[in-house]
Amino acid sequence: QLQAFGGGLVQAGGSLRLSCVAAGRTFSNYGMGWFRQAPGKEREFVATISWRGLVTVYADSVKGRFTISRDNAKNTVYLQMDSLRPEDTAVYYCAAGRYGHTSRAMNEYDSWGQGTQVTVSS
Repeated sequence: QLQAFGGGLVQAGGSLRLSCVAAGRTFSNYGMGWFRQAPGKEREFVATISWRGLVTVYADSVKGRFTISRDNAKNTVYLQMDSLRPEDTAVYYCAAGRYGHTSRAMNEYDSWGQGTQVTVSS
């Protein structure tokens, strides 16, 4: 139901824009989030946005560099990633929440995309 794309290989300092499209269900009433998982590490929170897009929350490691946004008319959520660093290398997952508010907790999300690989070279 969620498909993430837009990942790729980029040099440090570069930018990528991830998109997550929802199909088969309307997610406009729910908070959305992005998470990532690097090799050998647990999945971690990146960013979340409330159902109307009025509230956003970021992990400290990406604050000021990443921007989450959404277009409910297109059933799509975005993650603009600027000033990328090698430590941002991971598989990025989008997720739809159980509620309309933002959340850092994975157990408050009940739909997950398949993930898109982001690799940042030094």
